[in-house]
Amino acid sequence: MSEKETKQAEVVATEAQETVVETATAEAPKEQVSEAQANPEKFLADFNWHNYEEGIEQVDDKKLQEFEKLVSENFVDTLDDEVVEGEVIFISDRDAIIDINAKSEGVISLNEFRYNPNLKVGDKVEVLIDVREDATGQLVLSHRKARVIKAWDRVNNAHETGEIVNGFVKCRTKGGMIVDVFGIEAFLPGSQIDVKPIRDYDQYVNKTMEFKVVKINHEFKNIVVSHKALIEADIEEQKKEIIGQLEKGQVLEGIVKNITSYGVFIDLGGVDGLVHITDLSWSRINHPNEIVELDQKLNVVILDFDEDKSRIQLGLKQLSKHPWEALADDVKIGDKVKGKVVVIADYGAFIEVADGVEGLVHVSEMSWSTHLRSAQDFVSVGDEIEAVILTLDREDRKMSLGIKQLTPDPWTDITTKYPVGSNHTGIVRNFTNFGVFVELEEGIDGLIYISDLSWTKKIKHPSEFCNVGDKLEVVVLELDVEGRKLSLGHKQTTDNPWDKYETEFALGTVHTAEISEMVDKGATVEFNEDIVAFVPARHLEKEDGKKLKKGDSAEFKIIEFNKEFKRVVASHTAIFKEEEMENVKAAVAKAEATASEAKPTLGDANDQLQALKDKMDGKKAKK
Repeated sequence: MSEKETKQAEVVATEAQETVVETATAEAPKEQVSEAQANPEKFLADFNWHNYEEGIEQVDDKKLQEFEKLVSENFVDTLDDEVVEGEVIFISDRDAIIDINAKSEGVISLNEFRYNPNLKVGDKVEVLIDVREDATGQLVLSHRKARVIKAWDRVNNAHETGEIVNGFVKCRTKGGMIVDVFGIEAFLPGSQIDVKPIRDYDQYVNKTMEFKVVKINHEFKNIVVSHKALIEADIEEQKKEIIGQLEKGQVLEGIVKNITSYGVFIDLGGVDGLVHITDLSWSRINHPNEIVELDQKLNVVILDFDEDKSRIQLGLKQLSKHPWEALADDVKIGDKVKGKVVVIADYGAFIEVADGVEGLVHVSEMSWSTHLRSAQDFVSVGDEIEAVILTLDREDRKMSLGIKQLTPDPWTDITTKYPVGSNHTGIVRNFTNFGVFVELEEGIDGLIYISDLSWTKKIKHPSEFCNVGDKLEVVVLELDVEGRKLSLGHKQTTDNPWDKYETEFALGTVHTAEISEMVDKGATVEFNEDIVAFVPARHLEKEDGKKLKKGDSAEFKIIEFNKEFKRVVASHTAIFKEEEMENVKAAVAKAEATASEAKPTLGDANDQLQALKDKMDGKKAKK
C-alpha cells in the first residue's frame, strides 16, 4: 500500500473513531468498538478504494451479486446489436408493441410482418433494436433486420456444412430465377435448375424446392443456390453403378436429352451417351430431329466406350436389320428402279432406291454426251428419278446406276442419221488448240479441225472464229462408228472462193490496188477481203526509179498464184518492163536453143543467162 493510501486510510479510521465516540457519548455511556477499531489491518486490506474515489456508498458484495443476477435475467442490454426474442403484447392498426424486458416496450411496423398475416398477441418474435429512443423516448425495434441477420447466419452455416435448405421461387429473371431463402433473395442460375436443359422456366415459379447454397459473396451480399447439385449427387451414385455394368452390345433404355447437328445425347439414367448422326438411321438424314425429338424414350445399343467409360458411343440403327439384307433377292443387274436423289457431288448423284439402300449414278452415266458436266446439270436433291442397275455387289453393299441407258444409244443408227456429205446444224460446246467440238444432238459430237473452219481466213485459235454456244452449219466429212468419232467441216458448206479466184487472179492479170502495209522484204496489197498479195521489194520500183510506199495506188501484175497454199505474189515493176521481159524471154529461149545445138559447157550457159539477167536489171554485162 502506498504512503498516500496509508494516510487516507488513517484519516478514514480516525473519522470513524470520532464518529463512534460521538455517537457513544450522545446515545449512552456504553462503549462500542467498530470493525476498523477492532481489526484495523484487515479493514485497510479489504477497503474498496475505487468506490471511495467514485463517491459510491459501500454495498455488500453479496447483495450486489444478487442485483446483477436479477438484471441479467430480466432486462436486455439495449446497447448491443444482438437479436433478441420479444413477445407481442399489443397490435394496433399500424404497429405491434413488443416487450423485450427493457425499461420500455418497443414498436415495430406491421409492414414487417406481411409474410405472417396470422400474427397475434402472445407470439414470440425475433427483433433487433433499431433506435434506442426516438423523439418521444420510445424504443424502436426491427423484425426485418433481425430476420436478415438470422437468415445470413443460417445461410452461412448452410454453405459451410452443405445443409439442404428450402426456398421459394419468387420470379424469373435474366439467366435464371430469384429464390427466397430464409427471407433473403438468392439467385438460381438457369444451368443450376436441373441436369437437363430447361425450356420452360415459368413452370418453377411459385414453387418451394430444395436447394444447396453453392456461393456467397459477402462484400455484395449475393447468394447463389443450386437445385442441380442435389440431383447430381444422387445421379453420381447411380452413374457409378451403371458404368460398372456397361458392356458393348448391351441394349439400354434412355431419354433424348439434347439434339445437335452432329448427333443426339441420350440420358441413360445419370450417364450420357452420344448417338452420332450416322448411327441414327440406315437412310441419309440432314438433321437428327428428323428421327428423334426431345424427351423421347427409346432403346439404344452400346457400340463403344473409352477406358474410364466417360465417353459412351451409342447406336440406334443397329437395333434394326440392315436394309441391304432386306433387299429382295430378285433385284438384279439390268432392272429398272425408282428412287430419290439424296446427295449430289461433282462426280455423280446418290439415289436411294429403298430405305438405306443407295446407288451411285456417275455423271458419265447421266447422258450419252461425251462432254462431262456436273451432276447438278442433270438432277437436284429430292428428285424422283428412274434408273437402270449397272452393277450390284451385295457383299460390299454397292450399286451403280445409269440414267442414259433408259434412252437408245444415238450411235446405234449413226450412219443413217449422219451419212458422210450430209449437212447439219450443231452447237459449239468446246474449244481445243486444233479445233472445235460441235454437238449435233445429245451424245453425238463432232470435231471441226481449225483448217476446216474457213477457206480464206488464217485462224490461230478457234475462239477467233466463233464462241461457245454458237450455232454452226457443218458437213460430215468422216465417220468412225467403232471409235465413235465424227469429223466435220464448216468451210465445206460454201463454195471454195479460191476456185473462182484462180481464174480472176490468173498469172499475168493486172489489177489496181493500194499498198496497205509495208512489211519485211516488201509490201502487201489487198485486192479484196480474201486476196492479200505480197509484193517483193524489188517489184515496188516505179518507172521513174522511185519506190511505192504505203497508201500509194498503182497497177499490179500477178506473177504467182498458189490455190493450195493461198499464196499470191504481185509486181508493179513488171507493168512497165513487160516489153523488156518479153525480150529477155526470147533471148533466153534463143540461148537455150543455141546451147542445145552447140552443147556448151555448163559454165558458158550460166554466163549467158547472167548477162541477160543483168541487162534486164539495167546493169552492164560482164566483160
